[in-house]
Amino acid sequence: MLLYNVTTIIEDNSADRWLQWMQEIHIPQVMQTGLFVSNRLLKVVDSPNEGVTYCAQYIAENMDNYLAYQDNFAPALLAEVNENFKNQQVSFTSLMEYIA
Repeated sequence: MLLYNVTTIIEDNSADRWLQWMQEIHIPQVMQTGLFVSNRLLKVVDSPNEGVTYCAQYIAENMDNYLAYQDNFAPALLAEVNENFKNQQVSFTSLMEYIA
């Protein structure tokens, strides 16, 4: 099992709109790919950054599913994020493997 984490720092004045968009549009689109078995959205409460920091996490059963998402869906979904929140957010990703 793999955990795909997307950490986003969003400007304060865009945070509410971004959060609603994530919950109503983006996360459902990611899950509709069928390549992740679950997801969660977290808010970082002790972030040292300006703005609001969130982590969207998606669980993939295996590397093939994660790579299929990256190859077939991630570019278009990332373009949509950039279109809707250009110059209002910065994101970075990490991929983690479950050990225990």
